[in-house]
Amino acid sequence: MAGRVVAVTGGGRGIGAAIALRLARAGHRVAVGDLDGELARQAAADAGRDALGLELDVTSRASYVAFLDAVDERLGPVDVLVANAGVMWVGRFEDEPDEVARRQVDVNLHGVLLGMKVAAPRMLSRGHGHLIAMASAASKVTPPGEATYAATKHAVLGYCSAVREELRGSGVEVSVVMPGVVETALAAGTSSGPAARRLTPEAVAKAVHGVLDKPRFEVHVPPAVGVLTKLRAVLPRAAADALHRAVVPDQLAQGDPAARRSYEHRALGPGAPPAD
Repeated sequence: MAGRVVAVTGGGRGIGAAIALRLARAGHRVAVGDLDGELARQAAADAGRDALGLELDVTSRASYVAFLDAVDERLGPVDVLVANAGVMWVGRFEDEPDEVARRQVDVNLHGVLLGMKVAAPRMLSRGHGHLIAMASAASKVTPPGEATYAATKHAVLGYCSAVREELRGSGVEVSVVMPGVVETALAAGTSSGPAARRLTPEAVAKAVHGVLDKPRFEVHVPPAVGVLTKLRAVLPRAAADALHRAVVPDQLAQGDPAARRSYEHRALGPGAPPAD
């Protein structure tokens, strides 16, 4: 079904920009929201097809309302919200600055909550819509060095599961997309593990496109991640732990903190000191 109005948060670069580009090329009317309004406008220009780029702070209800109001006015009522904005700090949990932890919770979790709270009533009034949360394989697995990030993604999955039940039969679909490590700035200096290759943003965008055409709740990218999590759930604890350590990257042992400095200071602010 082409021609839907799709709003993508965190769309100025990386996965969000790839989603906007793919969906615009598929004939959808796309609005890109990003904290950096200039990046949002550039991503929209790249997408073409009258795509719209707007500044959006996903941690602010007022900003979210203004964003969706602008999209409604210029493109039409939003049919699909892709809540993609996210940030990540990597390091030992006890070394993580409190303000950095709060920033991840504000963007990764509260940003999804706010988006759904603001967008869902509009969709419900029309009897149709699709809420898509961009989570992570960290919604199901727990890479060392990503404790708070994993916690926010676990929470997104739980929240969306409850919202899905509340919206059952309403005509509004809920989906959670959970990719592995993707080649973006957020993943700079991280490891994808010994048994996995990094995904491209385009591969994740393809999965989002697929779930628009065929709605389902849990979408793993690649699908093998879903098989892994199901296998771990039925194995004895010792075997499950051994499997986890064999395939899930240990960012403390395998990551490159120096390669993350630029990203973390940009995304998380000066409260994210360079790791030793």
